[in-house]
Amino acid sequence: MKKIYLIGIGMGNAATLTEQGRRAAEASRLLIGAERMTAAFPEFPGTVYHEISPGKILDSIRKNPGYHCVAVLLSGDVGFFSGAKKLNQLIEEQKRDEGLWFDYEVEFIPGISSLQYFSAKLKLSWEDIKIVSLHGREDNIMGAVWNHAKTFFLTGGDYSVQRICQVLAENHLQEATVHVGEKLSYPEERILTAPAGSLTDQEFDPLSVVLVENDRLIKRTTATHGLDDRLFLRGQVPMTKSEIRSISLSKLKLRSGDIVYDIGAGTGSVSVDMAFQVREGSIYAVEYDEDALGLIRANVEQLGAWNVKIVPGKAPEALGNLPAPDRAFIGGTKGNLPEILELLINKNPRIRVVVNAITLETMMETLEQLKRFGFEDVDLVQIFAAHGKETANYHMMQGQNPIFVISGERP
Repeated sequence: MKKIYLIGIGMGNAATLTEQGRRAAEASRLLIGAERMTAAFPEFPGTVYHEISPGKILDSIRKNPGYHCVAVLLSGDVGFFSGAKKLNQLIEEQKRDEGLWFDYEVEFIPGISSLQYFSAKLKLSWEDIKIVSLHGREDNIMGAVWNHAKTFFLTGGDYSVQRICQVLAENHLQEATVHVGEKLSYPEERILTAPAGSLTDQEFDPLSVVLVENDRLIKRTTATHGLDDRLFLRGQVPMTKSEIRSISLSKLKLRSGDIVYDIGAGTGSVSVDMAFQVREGSIYAVEYDEDALGLIRANVEQLGAWNVKIVPGKAPEALGNLPAPDRAFIGGTKGNLPEILELLINKNPRIRVVVNAITLETMMETLEQLKRFGFEDVDLVQIFAAHGKETANYHMMQGQNPIFVISGERP
């Protein structure tokens, strides 16, 4: 049977290529990879193709059926954000389609990944590092950093080293320690360690990786929503109580990476409660009242809900430049519910919303507008909650205002 070696060549410097990988390449007669990778074999006796896309690599193999041993060079390690996965899938599909005409056995040969190399240079262990690839994807940078003491980023696309540091600084992590590895293993290798805020204007080679160390992690106090009311600063601003929050957020069906709006955020109690459930997402607390904005900031800081972003202003105007939401909690609308729902749907036609209402009129309007805008599975619950209060030798129940909780989702 013919053989295809998928070889992780390490960091690019020939010195980081394993002996196993070198022997497999030298035993082959067809060598395929980026030009900077094949340069490690200047005296290769066979045919060399400079290809990097899995499809073109497969085409090169198919065009040369006479070679019984093929080596494909891939950067880093074949199991770490490598093209080996896609290429192996294509090879397996080709084998199913052509049978004996494409009779190759594939062998993966591991290499040294950028994470391994960089961690060794920094003298850091890496079993507890959160790994994020930003190659062409808008991953939530802060969702990773807020929840992990060490986060490793593979840069790419719009997310350069500079942009990562800007995002950190925008989210109150100017002092977070950032390690930058530029052109690792090459003669021009540069490793820099500095606070994030000092790197926001610096440019780095696109061939760079970043490791962020952060000791200001989200402080999750419970595994369920409905934080104790006594945890929050309140002032004179109305606050959604624990029992109402618990049921409302269960109706919202939050997921760990969601983007969520809290419209009419008040003290921020709902925002903070959601933040501990949406650990890798973002909460946008929208509020216009100055006293309330101050309380939101104070509650976010004292409880460590760092993935809450405070948005001053009234909805729907204040929502215009925010990213599309997955979920929205509406605690106050100032009479703008139709306009708010219309904007939410324009941003995400499949959004799920939960609305809290005190009056019958607001409840009826909410049901009417949810129906008008095509929401399905609309659910209405009225919650009556009472707390026990000790008086002398007796306990009496002290009731709270009944609240309507209305939920629905666009199909």
